[in-house]
Amino acid sequence: MTLPALAYIGIGSNTGDRLYYVEHSLKLLARDPQITLQARSPIYETAPVGGPPQGLFLNAAASLKTSLPPTLLLRRLLAVEKTLGRERRERWGPRTIDLDLLIYGSILMYTPALILPHPRMLTRSFVLEPLYDIAPELPVPGTGRTVAQFHRKTQG
Repeated sequence: MTLPALAYIGIGSNTGDRLYYVEHSLKLLARDPQITLQARSPIYETAPVGGPPQGLFLNAAASLKTSLPPTLLLRRLLAVEKTLGRERRERWGPRTIDLDLLIYGSILMYTPALILPHPRMLTRSFVLEPLYDIAPELPVPGTGRTVAQFHRKTQG
């Protein structure tokens, strides 16, 4: 059995009932006996970054206590996306829900299926702003810096 770890996820939605998708994704994750929702950020409305022209996003972050190893947690996130109608038609295209595994404990991982910490999280204010709300002093694995330090860089 894996010891519980603290993982951080980014959440985004920009099609359909965006608020429903953000809220319901957290409810579905919380139903898993191996996942406990620890904290969640406020929800932000943000402009899309990259990809085709599309609507505004609702973005948030959450921390999860889990006994699932990183690859199985990722699989669970993808299952919730599928349950909520996520279709992967084009990279960075519109989506009902997007659940990104940002940080899992202090693990550094680089595999074809999963990179930890998330490779683009440190340059995206729509990720750092909500993550800062729930974990400003969280060390970002492999960087020697905290979320707050990266957050300051995207703000100024």
